[in-house]
Amino acid sequence: MKLCLGTVQFGMNYGIRGQKQPSLENAVKMLDYATQNGIEAIDTAHSYGTAEDVVGAFLKRKTINRENLFISSKFHPNMLDDVNPKEYQTVISKNLEIQLKRLNTDYLDAYLFHSSRYAFNDAMLEAMFKVKQQGKVKHCGVSVYYPDEAKRCIESPFVDFMQLPFSIFDQRMAKDGIFDLAKKTGKPQIHSRSAFIQGLILMEVEEVPPFLEKAKPIVKKIDDLCKKYQVSRISLAINFVKQFDAVSHLVFGIDNIEQLKENIKIFHNPFPKEILQDIAKEFENIETNIIMPSLWVKK
Repeated sequence: MKLCLGTVQFGMNYGIRGQKQPSLENAVKMLDYATQNGIEAIDTAHSYGTAEDVVGAFLKRKTINRENLFISSKFHPNMLDDVNPKEYQTVISKNLEIQLKRLNTDYLDAYLFHSSRYAFNDAMLEAMFKVKQQGKVKHCGVSVYYPDEAKRCIESPFVDFMQLPFSIFDQRMAKDGIFDLAKKTGKPQIHSRSAFIQGLILMEVEEVPPFLEKAKPIVKKIDDLCKKYQVSRISLAINFVKQFDAVSHLVFGIDNIEQLKENIKIFHNPFPKEILQDIAKEFENIETNIIMPSLWVKK
């Protein structure tokens, strides 16, 4: 498994604590540090504010050869909802061209639908696949949220790449056999995201906002267990995902370069598997409305 730097924080204010978007210069510096220190994959999206522009500004500096990077981005959410199926491919191609210009590159290593329900629409998946065949996209697929969407992607002949949520709090993909199925079929390539669930896993109990009151006992439990075993929560979060070899890349976000350095260091340090397994058992059945930020109802 390798690391993939997510860029949503570079394009907008993001995170459970309402972290502020860094300046363009600082964001580019973080991208430069990451790619000079072993991270070869970058994830972004049309809907991440100015994130694609930030990645484009970084690529324009040419501090690393484009061919040495794996860059994934995502199609505009919901954009095909009212489009005639005959026009799917044209609309996808036009948006791809716009995104390539923002990114200062002439191709993407992966291009994904950001609307996970598109996983069930064969016409849309085939249109994306045909765009891939035009040569400006190397892999195509869907950014999913639920195991049934992931299973549909694995079964589709038009999908060879998928991004999904997975963390010690959100173990649904492993429990529902998605990773085993992907390994058995040999496809698609899988990148996992939300290892920290927008920072929830790393928060102190008193920091948890009122709209996530139900998460407080879980946050306390993981804090208590980490203290008991003398491991950090960030190390636990990273290494839980790292143990699943069906996942090729762990997508993670950062707010500053100190976090970036810490995450890289932690990723390469060994972690006791027996401790990992003991702690993970405590979080196998957390309610979906706690582990999925898209379901949070902020009051």
